[in-house]
Amino acid sequence: MQHLRTEIAAVLWVGFGVGTAVAQPEPGMITDTIPGTGVHFTMVGLQGGTFLMGTPEDEEGRDADEGPRRTITVSPLYIGVHEVTYDEFLLFASLDRDSPQGARGTDFDPELIARPSPPYEDPAHGMGTNGYPAVGMTQWSALQYTHWLSIKTGIFYRLPTEAEWEYACRAGTSSAFSFGETADSLDHFAWYEGNSNETYQQVGTRAPNSWGIYDMHGNVAEWTLDEYSGVFYEGLDGPSSEDPWNPPTRLHPRTVRGGAYDDAPEALRCGARLRSDLDWKRRDPQIPRSMWWNTDSPFVGFRIVRPYIQPTEEEQREFWANALGG
Repeated sequence: MQHLRTEIAAVLWVGFGVGTAVAQPEPGMITDTIPGTGVHFTMVGLQGGTFLMGTPEDEEGRDADEGPRRTITVSPLYIGVHEVTYDEFLLFASLDRDSPQGARGTDFDPELIARPSPPYEDPAHGMGTNGYPAVGMTQWSALQYTHWLSIKTGIFYRLPTEAEWEYACRAGTSSAFSFGETADSLDHFAWYEGNSNETYQQVGTRAPNSWGIYDMHGNVAEWTLDEYSGVFYEGLDGPSSEDPWNPPTRLHPRTVRGGAYDDAPEALRCGARLRSDLDWKRRDPQIPRSMWWNTDSPFVGFRIVRPYIQPTEEEQREFWANALGG
C-alpha cells in the first residue's frame, strides 16, 4: 500500500516544480481578479527552499505527531496573503453570482460546475460574511472551490500541502511561532481564545508574518491537501523529503493547520497539527450527510496556493481525478 501511495504522489506532482530549482517567482505580491467580477485576491511569491519541518521534543505544547523533525524541500509557489473570504467563495457557491466570463475573456459555462448544496443552517453561525473567512465547508468543498477557480481563471490553484503550509507559516524561522519562541506577542499577530470574544474576525486585521502573510496563526484553522497520519514524518527522508504530500485514500481524517479563534496559544504554533473529525457535521440533518458542509466547524476555513511552475492540462486532469475522488 505504501508503494502504491508513493507512486500516486509521484504522478500527481509531475509538473509541480519538483527538482526544478532554477525558475523562481519574483519577490513581492501579485493580485488576481476573478473574471467577470470585481473580486480580487492577493498572493505572495515564495521562492523554493529547505526548512526544518516538525517541532523539537522540548517545545511547549508539542504533540507526538509533530515529529521526528525532517529537512524538507519546497518548490516555488504563490500563496494567498489572506484566508479565502466569503466574498470569493460565494461566487462559486451561488450559480446566480457566477459570471459566464472566463479566463482572458473566453466563454465559461457556469452550468457545468458542481455547486455546494444549500446549507441547512448558516455555516458562519452569524459571525460575519463580507471580508470574513469562508468557513464551515468540508475539505472536499474547499477543493471544489479551487477546481472551479482553476477552470474559471485558466490558472491552476489548489490547497497547500502540510509542508507548504508550514514553510509559509514559519517564514524562515524555526521557533514555535513565526514571531518567536513564546506566545508573548500573540495578541499582535493572531485572533485566538484570549482576544477574539469567541468569534472569528475579518481577514488581515492582525499583523502578518515576515513574509507578508496574514492569519497563519489563528482566526480560522485551514485545510491542507494531506490525509492525516500521525507517523507521516517518519518516512520523510531522501526523495520523499522533496515536496512531500500524503495523498488521501478516504474522506477522513485530513490535516488542518494554524489554530482558530477559540483555541489556546499552543494550538496556533507553526508545527501544530489537527486531524479532521466526523463530529464536525454531527448536526447535519441531510441523509446522507453533505459532502459540502460541516455544520459544526465554523472554526475551519482555507487558503490557496498557485504553483509557480504550472502543470500541463493533462497533469491537472489527473490531479483533480485523484484529489476529488477520495
